[in-house]
Amino acid sequence: MAVLEQFLRHIEQTHLCSKEDKILLAVSGGLDSMVMLELFKQAGYSISVAHCNFQLRGEESDADEKFVKDVCSGSEIPFHARRFETEKYASENRLSIQMAARELRYAWFHEVMEFHEYNKLATAHHVNDSIETVLMNWIHGDSLEGFTGIPANNDKIIRPLLFATRNEIESYAKENKLKWREDSSNQADNYQRNFLRHQVIPKLKELNPSFESTFQRGLRKIQSELSFLEKAFVEWKLQFVKMAGETMSIEKKAFEGLRPSASIIHRLLVEYGFSFDVCEEIGKAMYGQSGKKFLSPSHELIIDRTQLIVTPHQDFWKETLIKAGQDQSFLGPWSMDIEKSESLVPLTDSDVALLDADKLKFPLRWRIWKEGDYFYPLGMDHKKKISDFLIDMKVSLADKKFVTVLESEGQIAWVVGYRLDNRFKITRETVRGLTFSIRPYFV
Repeated sequence: MAVLEQFLRHIEQTHLCSKEDKILLAVSGGLDSMVMLELFKQAGYSISVAHCNFQLRGEESDADEKFVKDVCSGSEIPFHARRFETEKYASENRLSIQMAARELRYAWFHEVMEFHEYNKLATAHHVNDSIETVLMNWIHGDSLEGFTGIPANNDKIIRPLLFATRNEIESYAKENKLKWREDSSNQADNYQRNFLRHQVIPKLKELNPSFESTFQRGLRKIQSELSFLEKAFVEWKLQFVKMAGETMSIEKKAFEGLRPSASIIHRLLVEYGFSFDVCEEIGKAMYGQSGKKFLSPSHELIIDRTQLIVTPHQDFWKETLIKAGQDQSFLGPWSMDIEKSESLVPLTDSDVALLDADKLKFPLRWRIWKEGDYFYPLGMDHKKKISDFLIDMKVSLADKKFVTVLESEGQIAWVVGYRLDNRFKITRETVRGLTFSIRPYFV
């Protein structure tokens, strides 16, 4: 079957987009994105192109930008480009270059989509990218959902090349005499993905020459089995879990024969904000003394004699004021310690913020973020909606509801646990610093 036909069939089967959609293509100039651009052109979709120049490879980066711009100009395709000070942003935000580039590009993509009213963003991920993602998730101990690969359709982000391997994409490009740019950084093994790509996967292919197709088949199996498990989980809940208003009760006998049960507890409680580590502690304490309590950002769980009882907190998230000289505050399941800092060296712990004391106006307000909130992320000179920032940080919907902010006279100084505001950072002119550190507490 011709690649274009496979491309169209993949779009149809996974419901990625229609001819009525306005689609923004993320095009780097590399092999994958140039093939994606060509296939969308051949298929007659309404497309525009966005190109990120991360300025990491000097003249090579600038040549990539010019190449993509010239291709778009020759085909009368609307072209958008942005240059980023990626290394500076990574340093100021204590991020890896890859994570910094990801944050910058998706934040900008969202801006472009909103301003120009594009309703789809297409990226050129393919089968091998999905394989690398699964291996990365396995290395980092992800749950079963992490072993299903890259989704073809994720809200407004679509992946129209997930039907093809890297070799198939290259063959198509050569057959159609397409031009593309080679990124020299893709050859280095100092990034985890490149190490997997160049060192690990070739070894796996020595064991199984049909590794890609076998892996794809395995992903389909996992997706089907996960669907079955989800159905079984729903039936298990109907038998052992009861709801009375906002109170959930779970019979302890539901976990008999399921040890270790932490993963089941987590699957049940994740929507209530309980982390896997807390669920492990719940599993250990389940058959101990009754009355032990565990807290999540939104709920509390009490171990009763025959049940686990989960209820929402009452006024748990009521905003709190922090007065000058106060050394501790509480909000939700969090405790915040405030102390003068003898050192003015920026910190690397995301749970600790070092702020310029003279820029803060007391009392400070510690509260849940709300729609319309914005701040100036550390390293950036323009404001950003917190809602967009949390999307870029891939914060889950369950966690997003309970992100808090530290506010000084109406200005957000810290998205707590995530990012400082550039206006309150330590500079050469800073005389006094204050550290704000958060930690969970249990009852």
